[in-house]
Amino acid sequence: MAISLSKGQKVSLTKEKPGLSEIFVGLGWDEVKQKKGFFSNLINGTPQDIDCDASVYLLENDKLKSDNDVVFFNNLTHYSGAVTHHGDNLTGGGDGDDEQVSINLKKVPASINKIVIAVNIYKGKERKQHFGLVENAFIRVVDKSNNSELCRYNLTDDYSGSTGVIFGEVYRDGDEWKFNAVGEGIQASYINDISKRFF
Repeated sequence: MAISLSKGQKVSLTKEKPGLSEIFVGLGWDEVKQKKGFFSNLINGTPQDIDCDASVYLLENDKLKSDNDVVFFNNLTHYSGAVTHHGDNLTGGGDGDDEQVSINLKKVPASINKIVIAVNIYKGKERKQHFGLVENAFIRVVDKSNNSELCRYNLTDDYSGSTGVIFGEVYRDGDEWKFNAVGEGIQASYINDISKRFF
């Protein structure tokens, strides 16, 4: 049975599942249905899909040491082989996960203490789009060996005005790997905007 987390809650993944070596992180969201005749995300009179991009930041002592430690749609696999992004979903359409990231905990370099998972709205500022136009956002952690969901965090805050959200983080605590449900709204129309937070 998956553990349902609230904002700020932490859970030990490896204590829940001893021997855990590979996980995938599923991220999902839906676009809020706009009232007919009103779109806050019109461009030249045309409603624009909200393009949410998931990205992953491998931190050393909570700092990003290199752009090579960012995994996203233009850099799908970390050089260590520890993290793989499974591709960009341009609309958030459909049920279930919109984007997925695989993490091989055994391959994470020893110097990396934290893996942060964030989502930003591409060109959010220019398109006047923000996470107030997104609903049903969630992040879940799944044991890759048997597809069992270990934990899930449904983001319930009002993120109006935020063009990015740090969904959660997988981090080392001694010999354990833990997950933290972060849910922090930020200003980030581009991946680089998030990277700057960690340098």
